[in-house]
This record gives sequence, C-alpha cells and structure tokens, in this order.
Amino acid sequence: MSLKSKLEAVIYAAEEPVTLAQLSALFADEAMEWKAEQEAAAAAQIAEPGAEGGALPQLNEAFPYLGLEPVGEGEAATAGASTEGGESSAGEDARTTAGEDAGATVAAVVAKGATGEEEAGADDEATAEAEAKRAAKLREREARDAIKQVLDELVAEYAADGRGIEIREIAGGYRMGTKPQCHDAVRLFVKSLKPPLKLSLPALETLAVIAYKQPVTAPEVNEIRGVDSSGVFGSLLARKLIVTAGRKPVVGRPILYKTTREFLLRFGLKDVTELPSMEEFEKMAASELDEAMLAAGEETAQEAAEFNPDLSAETEEAASEAPAEEAPAETEGNTPQAAPSGAE
Repeated sequence: MSLKSKLEAVIYAAEEPVTLAQLSALFADEAMEWKAEQEAAAAAQIAEPGAEGGALPQLNEAFPYLGLEPVGEGEAATAGASTEGGESSAGEDARTTAGEDAGATVAAVVAKGATGEEEAGADDEATAEAEAKRAAKLREREARDAIKQVLDELVAEYAADGRGIEIREIAGGYRMGTKPQCHDAVRLFVKSLKPPLKLSLPALETLAVIAYKQPVTAPEVNEIRGVDSSGVFGSLLARKLIVTAGRKPVVGRPILYKTTREFLLRFGLKDVTELPSMEEFEKMAASELDEAMLAAGEETAQEAAEFNPDLSAETEEAASEAPAEEAPAETEGNTPQAAPSGAE
C-alpha cells in the first residue's frame, strides 16, 4: 500500500482533523522511502538521454550559420583517444601532486592530533549527542515535508476529480468533508436527521456576536443584543463552544470570551477569518426572504384552488326557501282580517 493510500485512510477514519505532526510521527519511515524513490526517479529521468546512447545534436545542426563540418565516427574516436590520453597524463600529474599534498596534510594532522587528543576526547560525547539531535530534527523535517507534498497531491486529486468529497485544512489539521457544490443534496439529507448539536436562537445570536467581536465581554454582548445573555453564556461554556480569554483592562476588569477549537470543528471552519462577511449575510438573507415569499404565494394559491365554494347552488337553495318562509307570514297577516268577516 502506498503512502498516499495510508494518509487517505487515516484522514477518513479520524473523527477530528489529523495534524501534520501526527502523520509524520506515524509514517516517518514511509515518507523517507517515498522521498528516496522520488529522488531516484528524478535522477534516472535526468540521466535517461545518456543511458539510451542517443547522440547529442551536433553543433552544425544546432547552429547552421556557423558553417561547421560534421564530425565522422573515426575522427570522433581519434579525438576522443587524444583527449583521453591528455586527460590521463594530466590526471597522473594531478594525482602525484595530490598525493604529496595529502601526505603533508596527514603528517600535520597527526602531529596536531597528538597534542590535542585529550581535549578532543572530552568533547566527543557532547558533539555526538548534538549531531544525533540535529540528525533527528533534520529527518523529522524531511519526513514532514515529504508528507506535506503527498497531502498536497491528494488534496489536488480530490479537488480535480468529479467527487462529492474533498480534503480540507480545518483547525490546523486535515479532514474529509463534502464539497460546497453538494450543499443542497446534503442539506436535504441532514434535514431528515436529528442534529447532534441544537442551539436556540438566543444561543446562536450570542455565539455569532462572540465569533465576530472576540475577544468580547458579556456586557458588550448584552448591549449588542439588547437583552441579558448571562444564561446563554453558561450554555455555550458547557458545550465548549466558547472559553474565557482573560480580563479586559478597564474598570471592573470584566471577563473576555472567545470561540474555541470545538466551534471551528462544529461549523467546519479553518479559522475565524472564514466566517461570512456582512455582504454575504445580506445576500443570504435576501435570497431566503425571496424563497419564503415565493413559498407563501404558492401555498396561498394552492389553498385558494382547493377552497372553491359553489355559490350558484347556495343561491338556488336560498331562492327556493324564500317563498316558503314568506307564505306563513302572509297567512299570519290575513288571519286577523278573516276573523271579523266570520263574526259577521
């Protein structure tokens, strides 16, 4: 299994963002092997034209305006032999001179080492320890750089491929998450689930004020919200979304509050600079208001379509009942008139 596959598996399995230090501590040996393979591949690629035996283009082909004559194989071999002969003689002279100089240097070093042997022996242990620490730090740095390079390649692969998941840097570590383009699909799914963290509207308002104004005091938050938020502070502190950040150097020295790493994890932020700006909030609010008005209009139209009373039937029924109600009225009115005639 490659180093890239191991890093991908660890980032996927981790519940919290995995830091570069954790990955380098786990895969230091694999990172050094990967770096050695990359260096070997680069060296082989550089030496590839010579290894294949392909002749370099001659000068007359590269620079035709010079008018140079092509060199044949025999002439090239003769020139090479003469060059090798000159180089061999020069090499012998150089080696003779270097041997003499080396002998003198060795003699001087031996003479000097005989006098300072005791002093050098006392510093050997300290020097060896310092070298070991320096080598360990250098190896750790190289392993971390190699893992960072592999992580950059992995992040680029996830970003370029047509996937719904990406690897992002969140709260000083690496974590897998869904891409913003898939927000609508994920939102539909999340609505059907019970959220693990549910905050009330006052808690969200208080948390938003702290996130944008941090470090901020409780009286300042109350002044912005216009209500007392003392009870909400306790809830946010219990859920580890905010933490105290010292005291403000003013009269009374009120406690300052700021957001925590848990806040970044819950909201999927790298740091507080990724919070939406006021312009983005205004655009989001305007779009949500338009959607709400459109939905309300559709519901009103649907209710009107469903409730369609038949007024003609009621009119006919009222018309048929009207004479029946008027007839008794006329009979009652004629009864007093008929009584006197009967008496006569």
